[in-house]
Amino acid sequence: MMDKPRSSKLRAIVIGAGPAGLMAAERLALADLEVDVYDAMPSAGRKFLLAGKGGMNITHAEEFPLFQLRYFNRQQDLARALNAFTPQHIREWASNLGIETFVGSSGRVFPVDMKAAPLLRAWLHRLREAGVRFHMRHKWLSFGSKGHHFQTLVGEIEKNADIVIFAMGGASWARLGSDGRWLSQFQEHGVNLRSFVPSNCGFNLDWSLYFQQKFAGSPLMKVGMSLEDITGESRSRIGQFVMSETGIEGSLVYAMSSYIRDLIERDGSATVFLDLLPDKDDERVLRELATPRGARSLSSHLRSKLGLHPVHNGLIQECLPKEVMQDIPSLAAAIKRLPLKIISPRPIDEAISSAGGVCFDSLNEDLMLKKLPGMFCAGEMLDWEAPTGGYLLSACLATGYVAGEAAARYASIIREQAIR
Repeated sequence: MMDKPRSSKLRAIVIGAGPAGLMAAERLALADLEVDVYDAMPSAGRKFLLAGKGGMNITHAEEFPLFQLRYFNRQQDLARALNAFTPQHIREWASNLGIETFVGSSGRVFPVDMKAAPLLRAWLHRLREAGVRFHMRHKWLSFGSKGHHFQTLVGEIEKNADIVIFAMGGASWARLGSDGRWLSQFQEHGVNLRSFVPSNCGFNLDWSLYFQQKFAGSPLMKVGMSLEDITGESRSRIGQFVMSETGIEGSLVYAMSSYIRDLIERDGSATVFLDLLPDKDDERVLRELATPRGARSLSSHLRSKLGLHPVHNGLIQECLPKEVMQDIPSLAAAIKRLPLKIISPRPIDEAISSAGGVCFDSLNEDLMLKKLPGMFCAGEMLDWEAPTGGYLLSACLATGYVAGEAAARYASIIREQAIR
């Protein structure tokens, strides 16, 4: 099918119709460029919609300095974007789309109806009204001699433009379009890259068959988790997670996943320590545990005196040798610091997000590729990571905003040079 005739405006193409790409397209359209969005999937925002099924949190309302810390060792690289499009800007942007938001008890920011679909529909409608054109089932393949190669239902095609913004995602949830296969093409063009690794992921443990069959699916509702990261710094969080057939998963595990993953990469495994009773201090646990239990079993005693449930007891038996369980002081100490040996991350395609991708030293401050002028990158294809809770979407929107604004300025330079 032939393209419709175009105007004399400069043309920009955005590759990727997730939040970063859509935000970049919005900024470009506002700058009066012709904007075409290409995506491999049948419709836009597939991962965005799936992520919002359990309640769409779009950002986080905590104090901004603390918010920035959630981006680990990439907070400086992302500082410009996060300051340009802050959580408050995100709420105002959603409101302008007719989507009001509220702050939950955890500090997460949600649409009032808790759904992603109405926000996406309103956003896509506004983009189309602004003249943005969408080309679905167009998978980017490679850089061409004069443009960019895409695989479509009718074969391979080539498209060119004055400005290109890549927002092709990371390497998790490949079925939704982000498979990371673009890495090799970027590497061939001299872009510095880091291989993708899972982030916000579950982990494998060597459960006994008994524990696996009895406790898979059981949650731990409030526990502490701590470790010493690869820099020697102590890290700890309180939250909840779930026992799976293969190991552990859930919000607390995801929050600690980058530290656990890096330890495994360095040492071959990682040991984290669980505080099964974070609301009780060591002295109280020892005192309650030392109370004579009479004819009661140890499990009944732990339930009666400390409120530990069967899954807690199962973990204690799974992780401790008998001699520790038979010694009250040692058992009390272990309840507050139970060692859990983690073997490996779950496969990256199961992860909520990924780390790795385009290194920031290959980009200028405008997120333009230094070796490919006029080509910008945004979203999860950049080498950063963050926990769940609105942080992932916030950085995708923010980097899309900065890349789109910068690309529009770059287009202005092209216009001025053409006039001269």
